[in-house]
Amino acid sequence: MGRIFEVRKASMFARWDKMAKNFTRIGKEIIIAVKAGGSDPNSNAALRRCFQNARSVGMPKDRVEAAIKRAQGKELVNYDEILYEGYGPHGVALLVETATDNHVRTVANVKSHFNKGGGTLGNSGSVAFQFKKMGVFKLKPEGLNAEDMELELIDFGLEELGEGTGENGEDILVVRCGFTDFGNMQKALEDKNITPISAEVEWIPGTTVPLTDEQAADVSKLIEKLEQDDDVQKVFHNMG
Repeated sequence: MGRIFEVRKASMFARWDKMAKNFTRIGKEIIIAVKAGGSDPNSNAALRRCFQNARSVGMPKDRVEAAIKRAQGKELVNYDEILYEGYGPHGVALLVETATDNHVRTVANVKSHFNKGGGTLGNSGSVAFQFKKMGVFKLKPEGLNAEDMELELIDFGLEELGEGTGENGEDILVVRCGFTDFGNMQKALEDKNITPISAEVEWIPGTTVPLTDEQAADVSKLIEKLEQDDDVQKVFHNMG
């Protein structure tokens, strides 16, 4: 029983850590969105996206409102969005999105994570060419016909529509469009009264690197360390 309890406790703490990280990430995204486009979600598509993603991870309303107030406050922390590129173990390409108020700290931390994890931090442009920046919308499939949606959304920049699996193992529909069509796709879904589970901008690899389970574990350790860093928002890879 003691062993089972320890496993459950570890799993619970892992979920809490992930939840806290998501809240911090989305809080920064809200601040960046409000600073760029104001606090009215009706006229700020980026802020509407943040609200959708906040709901998808169960972020409390007071945390969302606190982030908006921080963005409007006199002592606002300015976050710069910086993309770091590099290679992890076994030749896996990694893109690390950050939002930071201290460039020196962030680059030092990211470089340290790469070095300790058996990787190498590269220069700008050394890795990103292997990925395509895309809008990714995850939808609940109930009441939706994939074939009809494909025809209806193609004029709004749809590039891919397929089935996927959500974080809790549930079936979802995944809509992908080019980065420049993100706003068009978001509005098209809103006009159809479709509220995405999440709406994100992601870097999708053109090809993937096949790895053994042991090799994949090496890369996953580095990714986990990067994701735990307070300045890191998301990590993308081309691990197969």
